[in-house]
Amino acid sequence: MMEIGQILKEEREAQQLSLDDIQEMTKIQKRYLQSIEDNDFSSLPGRFYARAFIKEYALVLNMDYELLLQNFDQEDIEEETAQYSNVRRTQRARAPKSTAILSFLPTVIVIILIIGVLFVALTLTQKALKTDSPNSNQPSESDEIIRDAEKSDQEKPVNDDEEDDGSGDTEDDGNDEPESESEFEVVEVGTGRSPQSELNFLYYEDEVLLAFDVEGEAYVSIVGESGTNYFDGILSSDTNIEPIDLTEENNVYLNVGNTTGITIKLNDVAMEYPVDPASSVHQKFLINLDKGS
Repeated sequence: MMEIGQILKEEREAQQLSLDDIQEMTKIQKRYLQSIEDNDFSSLPGRFYARAFIKEYALVLNMDYELLLQNFDQEDIEEETAQYSNVRRTQRARAPKSTAILSFLPTVIVIILIIGVLFVALTLTQKALKTDSPNSNQPSESDEIIRDAEKSDQEKPVNDDEEDDGSGDTEDDGNDEPESESEFEVVEVGTGRSPQSELNFLYYEDEVLLAFDVEGEAYVSIVGESGTNYFDGILSSDTNIEPIDLTEENNVYLNVGNTTGITIKLNDVAMEYPVDPASSVHQKFLINLDKGS
């Protein structure tokens, strides 16, 4: 039986196409295409990507990819554990916490209170010494001591309030960061007739749910990094598809045949297409799922 790579190679040559042409049409690296034609599947990133590459290769040649994949699945091919080289992650810096300042704050308050108590005690002692003097006026001095003591007692809460105000400002500073919202970030914009773009999706919820707003008929293929094929078919405005839970995935690959008729949403955040659907209807996306904190 003729091998898969030989079948694809003969059909490519019959259509007078080069490997560079296939690379441009599929966005699959030339060295992977050469490995497929050589039936050297162990050089590919993994069995899941090998099947995806064979399917894309067959589609651009207008071949029956299902028959090729059936033959591929019957072969005993060792799956490699290498990761796909285009999968990159954007490390995000975490906002620093102000816990050190907050933990130091109670000590400052205690020190200020001790200073206030010592100041009042010293003032009362000095007034008492003056009262014992023969030339001092006892009623007048007593009234003054009482007034000073009351004044000191009134000043202590003011100091506490001022310090509390400082404490409040410190806490506000520690939490003075905008409420985090899930968002898409474009890493690489694809090119060609069927561009493949790479995006990051930063989210703060406990789960990631993929959903669609469908206005027109569109072909959609959804495959997770784990190899799970969540959907492969036609979506229309009459199609009822439940949100797809991608929480356990690190990234997801989407192949959309009609971007003008469908909106992609993760956790209700609509994704803006990196390439204008009016200029490229068929687009592919590799979306990295990054859990924020």
